[in-house]
Amino acid sequence: MTRAIIAIIFFFVLILVGCRNEQSPEDGEGTPAQVTTIVNIGSDTLVNLALAWAEEYHSLHPNVEISVTGGGSGTGIAALINGTVDIANASRKIKPEEIAAAVKNGSQPVEFVVAKDAIAIIVNPNNPVEHLTLQQLSDIYSGKVTNWSQVSGEERVIVKL
Repeated sequence: MTRAIIAIIFFFVLILVGCRNEQSPEDGEGTPAQVTTIVNIGSDTLVNLALAWAEEYHSLHPNVEISVTGGGSGTGIAALINGTVDIANASRKIKPEEIAAAVKNGSQPVEFVVAKDAIAIIVNPNNPVEHLTLQQLSDIYSGKVTNWSQVSGEERVIVKL
């Protein structure tokens, strides 16, 4: 009889161990808290920053899950227009036609500048060109200017790496 009682107790212990309650964190009153999910899609330039923000926000608000993915500014804005995303990251301004499309679909986008990109133009110190205007840089990178002599330099081909 003792073996039967031990076997029954062992059986119930196995059942109890296998039944774990996996609920969401409690809201402080003993009831499961509701989990909110925020979807963030967009700029690959901003994805690492958005991930860091999402992790920090989640550490302060554990009932909020934030899904962050890249894909490009256009992808994020298209998802915003279609209503399939809560936050769209873009490394450019939203275009007027994109705003119009979002409004037509019942959404009013609001832009927040969170960072600014910068580029550095480095010219070899042996190059006698001392100043370049934004227009000259644009012309160099668009291929309109191909020789340093076109921007008050020596007769040399511009090499872009």
